[in-house]
Amino acid sequence: MPWSVQSIHSPSLLLTRLLLQDFRSWPTLEAHFAAPIVAIAGENGAGKTNLLEAISLLGPGRGLRGARMGELGRRVEGASRPWAAAGRFTGPLGAFDVGTGADPEGASERRLFRLDGQPVRTQADLADRVAAVWLTPQMDRLFQEGASGRRRFLDRLAWALEPAHAREVAAHDNAMAQRNRLLGGGRADPRWLAGLEDAMARHAVAAAAARRALALRLNTVMSAGTATGAFPAARMDLLCPIAAALADQPALAVEDSLRAALAADRRRDAAAGGAARGAHRADMTLVHLPKDQPAELCSTGEQKALLISTVLAHAALIAEARGFAPLLLLDEVAAHLDSARREALFAALAALPAQSFLTGTDAEVFRPLRGIADMFAARPGKLLPMGESGSP
Repeated sequence: MPWSVQSIHSPSLLLTRLLLQDFRSWPTLEAHFAAPIVAIAGENGAGKTNLLEAISLLGPGRGLRGARMGELGRRVEGASRPWAAAGRFTGPLGAFDVGTGADPEGASERRLFRLDGQPVRTQADLADRVAAVWLTPQMDRLFQEGASGRRRFLDRLAWALEPAHAREVAAHDNAMAQRNRLLGGGRADPRWLAGLEDAMARHAVAAAAARRALALRLNTVMSAGTATGAFPAARMDLLCPIAAALADQPALAVEDSLRAALAADRRRDAAAGGAARGAHRADMTLVHLPKDQPAELCSTGEQKALLISTVLAHAALIAEARGFAPLLLLDEVAAHLDSARREALFAALAALPAQSFLTGTDAEVFRPLRGIADMFAARPGKLLPMGESGSP
C-alpha cells in the first residue's frame, strides 16, 4: 500500500457529530465521527445517499440532490413530517454547531438555519464556516446531458471559493425572470426593461468573472498534479462568451456591451420566450490533458476519473484559499473504479487536508481503509460501527 496512517492529513474542517430527525428515510439518528475518512457500506435503499444529502444541507445551497423542501421530510401516512439536521464541526475558528430544517410551526416554507443556536440571516453567512463538494452516480452523465447540470457543478465549485457568487447568480436569474415576464406581456415600459437589463448585465459579468477565476485557479492546481495523485491531469474550459470577453476587455466594457445587446434582443427574446444572452447560457467541459481530448469524447471511466481529479484539486484549492478544505461527499465513487484506481483514490484522499465521506454497497471495497477510517454499516434507520471483520 503506497500510504499509511502517517500519511493521513488532519482536516482543518471536521464534522464530528450528525443529528437527524425525520429526514427522508431516517426517523432519528445520532452519529459521531473522528477520522478524516468515513466509509459507509450498505445495501441499496439503506439510506446512505440520504446521509450524504443531510451533510450537504448543513452548508449553503440546496444539497446534492437539489431537492425541494417538501421532498426532504420523512413521509408518514402520506404526509411529509417537519425535518431537521444538525452538525457539530471543528474548524479554524474552533467548534461550532450548524442546524437546518423545516419550520416546525409551518409558518415558513423556507429552510431555516441556525449557527450556534442563533438564526442565520442568509445562507451565504454559512459559507465562511462550511463548504462541501460531492460526486454522485447521477453525475456520471454530466457530459452526455444538457448544459444546466454542468453549470450547476461549475457554480458549486465557484460558490465554495467565492461565497458571493451565489447571490450574483440568483440576482441575475431574478432580473431575467422579470424581464421575460414583461416581454411576454407585450406592453413593457422601456425604462423598466432597461433597469432589468442593467441588473442582468452587472450580475452576469460578476458571475462570469467568478467562474473564470475558478477555472484559472483550478487549472493551475490540476496541471501541477500534486493534489490529484494518479488521476489524469485535466483542464477546465469555459464555454461562455461573457467569460471570453473578460479575457480581453475590462468588466465595465463587457457590461456595457451586454446591456446594449440585451436591449437590441428584446423582440427576438420576446418571441423565443427567454434571453439568448446572459449568465444562464454558460457551459463548461473538462479536457483529458494526456490525451488532449474533451470529456464528452472520453470513455465513461475516463470521465469519472476527470471528475475525481477536479474535485480533489478543488478541495486543495479551497484549503489554500480559505483556510479549510470542503467536506468531500463521494457517493458510490469507488465501486466503478478498478483496484488500482481505488488505491489511487484512497491515497489522494489521505493526502488531502479534507474530511471525506464515502458510500458503497460492498464493504469489501473499503478493506484498505480499515484501521484508518471510521467504518459504518448502514441499515434501514440505523448506522452501526463496523468491526475489523467488516460486520457491525
